[in-house]
Amino acid sequence: MTCGVATLAGRSIAADRTHRVTSSTDLPEPPRPADPPELPELLELQTLVRLAGPWMAERRLCEVEAGGRRFPVNAYLLGSDRPDVPAVGFFGGVHGLERIGAEVTIAYLRSLVMRLPWDQTLHRQLESIRLLFVPLVNPGGVWLGTRANPRSVDLMRNAPVDAVDRVPYLIGGQRVSATLPWYRGVEGAPMEAESAALCAIVEEQLLGRRFSIAVDCHSGFGLTDRIWFPYAHTARPIEHLPEIHALCDIHDQTLLHHRYVLEPQSRQYLTHGDLWDHLYLSARSRRDGGVFLPLTLEMGSWLWIKKNPRQLFSRHGIFNPMITHRHQRVLRTHLGWLDFIMRATGSHARWVPTGAERERHRVEAMARWYEGPNSREGRAR
Repeated sequence: MTCGVATLAGRSIAADRTHRVTSSTDLPEPPRPADPPELPELLELQTLVRLAGPWMAERRLCEVEAGGRRFPVNAYLLGSDRPDVPAVGFFGGVHGLERIGAEVTIAYLRSLVMRLPWDQTLHRQLESIRLLFVPLVNPGGVWLGTRANPRSVDLMRNAPVDAVDRVPYLIGGQRVSATLPWYRGVEGAPMEAESAALCAIVEEQLLGRRFSIAVDCHSGFGLTDRIWFPYAHTARPIEHLPEIHALCDIHDQTLLHHRYVLEPQSRQYLTHGDLWDHLYLSARSRRDGGVFLPLTLEMGSWLWIKKNPRQLFSRHGIFNPMITHRHQRVLRTHLGWLDFIMRATGSHARWVPTGAERERHRVEAMARWYEGPNSREGRAR
């Protein structure tokens, strides 16, 4: 509201001066440009911090500059700070054009914050779980309306991970030019500030625990909502494939009529520089026995275009639902799945397989995703 008042005030002063007679000794001062309005996502998060009070902590991870102003990359923490409890992280806004990812993440955070004053069950859950939210990883890109950050680097192609197999031209990540999309950054340079901040908070809050899950919300691929797990840089399966398959089992049983397709990202395409591949490999290098499952919610924006073809002529319309009721439906739709992920994380000891059961899940997962006619290898044959 402050920015809006300042803008109106500035216009009022300018209008008054147009009616005032001036002389060479009484020239009006040039009007000062109004400050640009805040990002609505940041304003919403500031409101949630006030509403949550002592139940939620806010941390500044870094700041980025875009369009002549600076924006914070913040993390929001709820629940137990004990290192022996499981943890789940929710992330959005990695690509600035995909605002719906940030909005879905914020919508779930809001649902939790609004339950804090009255929901005793939620408080009991928070006693034995750690929640991490970074809803706006790339605020500069959101402000500029670009997929990349203000330095033209695609954050999801920025990690020091190279694909071991052939990737799609440009889409898989490129170092040809920053003027082209999917730019990885200069080879050998440190990761971008936003990428480094995300990795640092994940390593601090999620890795090293007995069990943790990360959910990164995106949009822009296909007609169906997909849940991807690593790898993106290779078609080989991850070490924790049995745990992924067990999670898929309880997901199918719990959300019986869901429309999500759960699969490795490699079934669709391979990329260089995937941040979640990088973090999963980092977790494996610790050799501490912990389970870290990074998931990507890829909302199928082509369905929104199919229902409203005019969106195809808008850069934002390709990645976001533009009609109000459809936008509201998307925000509602995914809250149940995100809450399922929180509950599954808190109750992981009841479903994570061990012994012979773990081997059974591995065999079934290989047949489902890697060895059948619909696998990447099967399609190649």
